[in-house]
Amino acid sequence: MKLEGRVAVVTAAGSGMGRESALLFASEGAHVVVADLDGDAAGRTAAEIAAAGGSAAAEQCDVSSVAELRALFERVDADHGVLHVLYAHAGIPGAAGLDITEEDFQRSVDVNMKSAFFSTSFGAPLLRKAGGKGSIIYTSSASGLVGSMYSPLYSMAKGGIVNFTRSVALALAKDGVRANALCPGPIDTPMLPLFFGRTPGTAVDDEMRGFIAAAVPLGRPGTTPEIAATALWLACDDSSFVTGVALPVDGGLTAR
Repeated sequence: MKLEGRVAVVTAAGSGMGRESALLFASEGAHVVVADLDGDAAGRTAAEIAAAGGSAAAEQCDVSSVAELRALFERVDADHGVLHVLYAHAGIPGAAGLDITEEDFQRSVDVNMKSAFFSTSFGAPLLRKAGGKGSIIYTSSASGLVGSMYSPLYSMAKGGIVNFTRSVALALAKDGVRANALCPGPIDTPMLPLFFGRTPGTAVDDEMRGFIAAAVPLGRPGTTPEIAATALWLACDDSSFVTGVALPVDGGLTAR
């Protein structure tokens, strides 16, 4: 019960890595605020937590909206008055290449960067009340550590998260709040095919597997439980002297 008695907010927790992390946090004793653009998906995650004996609340939230983020953290404040874990996981691959529209550019910035900034801004006062147990986790990407010839905009946004993480770690250290970023490589979720120009949910085919096997030294995509386990480590006291770190969880992709 590494998070017993603690309150956690997980964005994009309706599916994939966010959902897996919300389930694991709850199984370790946290009350999890399950936030997602898809309110029904958030509800399903929260219901699964409750069915397993855990505690959760579902919140529909468009993280690209400052107003909706402010309202989310106001509800956390009203219900709990404190926050121990902020897992700002929401993100999108965005448009590939350099020939994109201004709307595509803005959408990527809003979801990948603006949401992280304002989640931190609104969450920080509550995290400061956590008695030195506050932990912020951001989802960057292996593409935030190395360049992506196919998705320069994605690399720009996720690279920004890495330096934002370092800045927040310095800004909040005096308050006993840590900040770290996860940098996943290819992870087996319904979104994975998007990185290969396919429709979300498309089965991973031989071409995709071949690319992953060539790029990832461990020869396979990661799994959502592997990401969730790493997020749990960053959320709990096991990593109490770790802050300002961009941690690759990528099967060795960025070690080349």
